[in-house]
Order: sequence, then structure tokens, then C-alpha cells
Amino acid sequence: MVDKGGLREFVHVVEHGSFTAAAEALQVSPSFVSREVKRLEERLDTRLLHRSTRSLSLTEMGKVLYQRGKEIQDMLVSLEDEIADL
Repeated sequence: MVDKGGLREFVHVVEHGSFTAAAEALQVSPSFVSREVKRLEERLDTRLLHRSTRSLSLTEMGKVLYQRGKEIQDMLVSLEDEIADL
């Protein structure tokens, strides 16, 4: 089975523009979000984000993962809604 750990956090970081804002949206600590994204990068053996003290930007691999990851997240939400409606 594929370990999807970190994908949700990564998508939120990209959408909210920071680890802190992503953590607030997910109602977890910023350190948890940071650890999960780092684990994801280690598992994929690639850097997904360029980090500086003032900004974040996506690497080329980060762009690919964000696009696909967002699609997967949306499909999971749709599936959950569909199941709940049954």
C-alpha cells in the first residue's frame, strides 16, 4: 500500500503559502506539518519546496506532486461525500 503521509500537509502548505497557515487550517502544530512534509520529501528522495526565511516556492517535482496530489485530495473528498450520501 502507498504511504500517503505528508501529502495532505504538503497540499495545504502550497495552498496556504506557509507551514504556519497550513497548520492552522489543519488544526495541528507547524512542527507536525514540517515533519510530515520532510518525511514525504525523504520518502520520495526529492526536494519539493525551496524554503527561505521569507518565502516558499515549488521545485519542478513539487509542482508535479501538487497538481496530482490536489486531484487525489479532491477525489477522496468527493468519494467521502458520495459514501456519506448513501
